[in-house]
Amino acid sequence: MPHTLSARLPFKHFLLALAVVAIWGSNFVVIRLGLNALPPLLFATLRFSFAVLPAIFFLKKPDLPWRNLAAYGLLIGVGQFGLLFLAMRSQISPGLASLVIQTQVFFTLMLSMRVNKERVQPFQWLALGLAASGIGVIASHTDGSATPLGLLMILLAAFSWACANMVGKRAGRVNMLAYMVWTSVFAVPPLLILSLLFEGPALMGQGLARADGVTWAAVLWQALGNTLFGYGVWGWLLARHAAATIVPMALLVPVFGMSTAAWALGESLPAWKLIAAALVLSGLALNLLWPLARARMLSA
Repeated sequence: MPHTLSARLPFKHFLLALAVVAIWGSNFVVIRLGLNALPPLLFATLRFSFAVLPAIFFLKKPDLPWRNLAAYGLLIGVGQFGLLFLAMRSQISPGLASLVIQTQVFFTLMLSMRVNKERVQPFQWLALGLAASGIGVIASHTDGSATPLGLLMILLAAFSWACANMVGKRAGRVNMLAYMVWTSVFAVPPLLILSLLFEGPALMGQGLARADGVTWAAVLWQALGNTLFGYGVWGWLLARHAAATIVPMALLVPVFGMSTAAWALGESLPAWKLIAAALVLSGLALNLLWPLARARMLSA
């Protein structure tokens, strides 16, 4: 690993980052395809099961307390993806889900401010206001793209993701691929138990019987593409470049999410969705890019 983090992104590394955000964005369409056959909690169970096996036999456990691994696995597995899959079954469209889940940026900011006793800066309040306005636009429309319950579930999933970010931050600089594999161990048992309790063996069996090649491809894409490749490459890039160089690329996730949902599933893109997306993405961009612009102005 280089001794200093680079602010310049080579073209090959840019393509890697673009591939990751494209996978993360298009993943919402993949989730929707998997949910056509599998009940949501069983789908999430299989996703994390394939993320663990067989990779766990080839990756050393990170030198971290078990409680850190368990907390991250529960927050990401049950909190984020459990709620996300449940909501996407019938409560929110893939494109909107890919947009609303990005509010995790602001939840992470608020949690970080609370933990570190820092004040929220004026530009951050403005960014939060823009994003909240976008969520308000979504909440005010009931054309079937999202229900109030679905919106609430995605916001709770985003909050859980933000909590996981705080846990992951405490882990420090670790092998992110190994971290994702070993934390996934703690996601599988509770998801399986919840699936047995709320979906039941009969529904689980019916889902497995209906599963075809597309369904299993969706499960593997979740585990291998989204988790192992996505998080592994993202961690590799963050280890070599300044976070401010890599992290803004994540703004493209909802762009890929909404465009692939429109292309693959025929999800409509009326004016109100575009306005909501513009507000949320403007808030995200302001929060991520304003500190960079200010630092450059001061150094000029």
